[in-house]
Amino acid sequence: MTTAVDKRRRLTPRWRDYGRPRELVVRYLLLVFVLFITVGPLLWQLLSSLKGAGEDVFGAGASLIPRDPSLRAYREVFDQVPVWTYISNSVVIALLSITSQLVFSTMAGYMLSKPGWKGRKLVWIVLLASMMFPFESIMVSLFLSIRDMGLVDHLAGVWLPGFVAAINVLIMRAAFLAVPREIEDAAMLDGAGEWKRFRYLYLPSAYGAILVVTINTFISAWDDFLWPLIVLRTEDHFTLTLGLARLQTSSFGYDQRMVMAGSVISVIPVLVLFVITQRWFYKGVSSGAVKL
Repeated sequence: MTTAVDKRRRLTPRWRDYGRPRELVVRYLLLVFVLFITVGPLLWQLLSSLKGAGEDVFGAGASLIPRDPSLRAYREVFDQVPVWTYISNSVVIALLSITSQLVFSTMAGYMLSKPGWKGRKLVWIVLLASMMFPFESIMVSLFLSIRDMGLVDHLAGVWLPGFVAAINVLIMRAAFLAVPREIEDAAMLDGAGEWKRFRYLYLPSAYGAILVVTINTFISAWDDFLWPLIVLRTEDHFTLTLGLARLQTSSFGYDQRMVMAGSVISVIPVLVLFVITQRWFYKGVSSGAVKL
């Protein structure tokens, strides 16, 4: 007969449920160390951007905690550079990239997940091989193509190289391969055509992978610095990362607090997006790891 004491024992966590005490201490120390490495630089930038005019950011006399916190650096950033123009340009490029990536990666991933057509494995191998070449190895040829198209100093010239990515196609392919074949056969018996099966069967089952593609594309488009630096010429077309990099030039006096404030401004949208969608993001990562 089960007593109340036995129930409490089952409900009370025991050390052996988590490992030995020494192993648990080592595990948490490693987690704290990783947290310090990942969050530490961002926290340091935030605290440095809040320091007053008389406080040192670097050097032996610099302290981590601001003695006289102030938002002066943020006000000067918005006063001296057109931050909202930079933000609008970055948003346009990010939205264009997300739209093209979702449309073409889902359709390409769906076709690669369908057996029975010639060249399917060859296309898959070519996509995998294309991921082996870094962007820098094709950067010159991309710029020449963009120049010949007359898209230098245009937002479209920044967007086109990120039109669709092989990694996103493979993520969607893995998500679609996880859909049981029996469900599709049942839909075909009910008279559902190719488009209906794709729209009402495959896409709803791959929402997690779609969210992963969306977040990865947004972060990549928002944080990109090298390609906009090569393509864009005028300040009205600068993206946020490229425009805020001008704060490090001598024309703005190279105020370290303004540089830190600009870095914090550029990373805030990415953090907000990830915090809001992190639950679905991790679910999408786990579902996209099937049959890759």
